[in-house]
Amino acid sequence: MFDATVSEGVLRLYRPETRWLSTGWDGGRSRGAAAYNVTVPEGFDRTDLAAYRDERLARAGFGGDAGADPASDGDAPPTLFTGVSMDHARGARLGPVVAYATVGLSNPAMLPVDPEVDREGDAGDPERDAEASTGEPPRRPGTVNLIVGATRRLAPGAAANLVAVAAEAKAATLLATAGVPGTTSDAVAVADDPGGEPAEFSGSATAVGAAARACVRDAVRASLRSRYPDGDVPGPAADAEHGVVTDERAEVFDP
Repeated sequence: MFDATVSEGVLRLYRPETRWLSTGWDGGRSRGAAAYNVTVPEGFDRTDLAAYRDERLARAGFGGDAGADPASDGDAPPTLFTGVSMDHARGARLGPVVAYATVGLSNPAMLPVDPEVDREGDAGDPERDAEASTGEPPRRPGTVNLIVGATRRLAPGAAANLVAVAAEAKAATLLATAGVPGTTSDAVAVADDPGGEPAEFSGSATAVGAAARACVRDAVRASLRSRYPDGDVPGPAADAEHGVVTDERAEVFDP
């Protein structure tokens, strides 16, 4: 199974000769021994993220002088960033799957089902309006990061689908516990074993998908309880300071 270590605000999930698929910065497919979740300081504004990653991994004692993974086959290790302290990282394991989560909800991303109703009485949000004009969300520390590992050899489509399965489980869990489906900067990294037992599919009815759903749910809940022990989550009911609401209505038509 995967080995997790936290050092100097960095969580490393380690397993030799692993394939990764990440939705985070510099993401995509890679092969190597580790993935990382890195806590950034308040007011973080670095844009040279590769150099920053290397600095943090070296400081944490991971990956050598330049942060390169010695078993990476030349690929940079998947690295997620968050404002949440790794003190609040939590893991869950079931069958062939393990999941680690860090949960921060200071910038929730809401998606009302009936935007016209939810718009009534809305005086407008200057920050959201500014975002609409630039097309880019404000840089905020709240993030829900997930690293999900499976000891099966996933088909390419199954690996991609596992990202969707994890994101769906995250959204369902957060809606039930915090009233939000996620934040503006969530990321998922999934892993599989190229030498493991083959798995063509990873949907919710499969062994991998069902285990991933349970692991993500329980890891997210545990991290949420750690981060907000009094239950005072900064979701809609608590008037979160930052975030976005997608309240536009799209044109719907037959194909």
